[in-house]
Amino acid sequence: MGTKLYVGNLSFNTMDPEIKALFSQVGTVVSCDIILDKFTSKSRGFGFVEMSTQEEATKAIAEFNGKEMDGRALTVNEAKPREERPRGSFGGGGEGGGRRDFGGGSRGGYR
Repeated sequence: MGTKLYVGNLSFNTMDPEIKALFSQVGTVVSCDIILDKFTSKSRGFGFVEMSTQEEATKAIAEFNGKEMDGRALTVNEAKPREERPRGSFGGGGEGGGRRDFGGGSRGGYR
């Protein structure tokens, strides 16, 4: 288990200082990052908190998972490693480009 925690079901009004203050109650917070929408700069309702030790991370999960904050029950658990996703201009996937011959032949176009 790592020391980086996922914190979900946050109110869209909750920001880094409130989360840092909350998690500081159980130990030293190394970092706190609420994830923001890249277009609107508003909270996406989740973030990550890194605690300084494994014991503090375990205590934070026990203390804050299900705890109500701003009218919402927090989800706190161990953060999973980020999965690699293909980088593409419109979300990736598929092979693009190139000429396609529909039906073959010397003309290379439709028949």
